[in-house]
Amino acid sequence: QLQLVESGGGLVQPGGSLRLSCASSGFTLDYYAIGWFRQAPGKEREGVSCISRRGGSTNYADSVMGRFTISRDNAKNTVYLQMNSLKPEDTAAYYCAAVFDLQAKCAMTSTYTYWGQGTQVTVSS
Repeated sequence: QLQLVESGGGLVQPGGSLRLSCASSGFTLDYYAIGWFRQAPGKEREGVSCISRRGGSTNYADSVMGRFTISRDNAKNTVYLQMNSLKPEDTAAYYCAAVFDLQAKCAMTSTYTYWGQGTQVTVSS
């Protein structure tokens, strides 16, 4: 069974940091670009960041640029999202997703094939 599993969410104060992880089971991430998405209650899902299959290409939403960093360790079949300087508006369920990467590029507008179940991030004092 092909799965993505997110972890690392939680409650953090404004200005704090969290690192989310996205691990695969049942398949290797070596050939997949990975995207992170989030959805807050009452809002549409939005792309946060993505990384190409070897990590050479990354993209970020304007709202997280300079605060979030995406990375990957293909040996561990894991992709990370380091989130610093968190703000209350970052509160959302965060999801990772995978799409087969033919061009060693990533885009948050791609049609992602596999999705995780999500991990909640709450930024509040």
